[in-house]
Amino acid sequence: MTLIKRVGKALAVIVVVLAVSGFTGHQYVNRVEKQRPVVTLAKHPEKVLFFYRDDCPDCQSIFHQIYWHNAISHNIVLINMNQPQNRHYIQKYQLTSVPTLIHGKQRYTGTNQQRIKQIVGD
Repeated sequence: MTLIKRVGKALAVIVVVLAVSGFTGHQYVNRVEKQRPVVTLAKHPEKVLFFYRDDCPDCQSIFHQIYWHNAISHNIVLINMNQPQNRHYIQKYQLTSVPTLIHGKQRYTGTNQQRIKQIVGD
């Protein structure tokens, strides 16, 4: 019976640690999403461009997927269009709505997971 109790306690600790880690990671990504850095694209010629707004529900629905893919592959530039100094990209890339992903000649606007994976290379 003590072995069962020890295993049970160990599993409980693991579950709590995973829950706290998941919550902390989620909060961190949400904070990154709200940042509004000025982006210079000349520094990123081969990367996928992800144009979003931090107040856009569709953008928020896919931001975590994009963020975690980028955390592993480092091939996406996050461009928050709520930063006034990033808005010149609207004309340069003929953006009509967000979220928009651009990689070379590939372009996708929307939240379809399969299309996003095609663009980001997943």
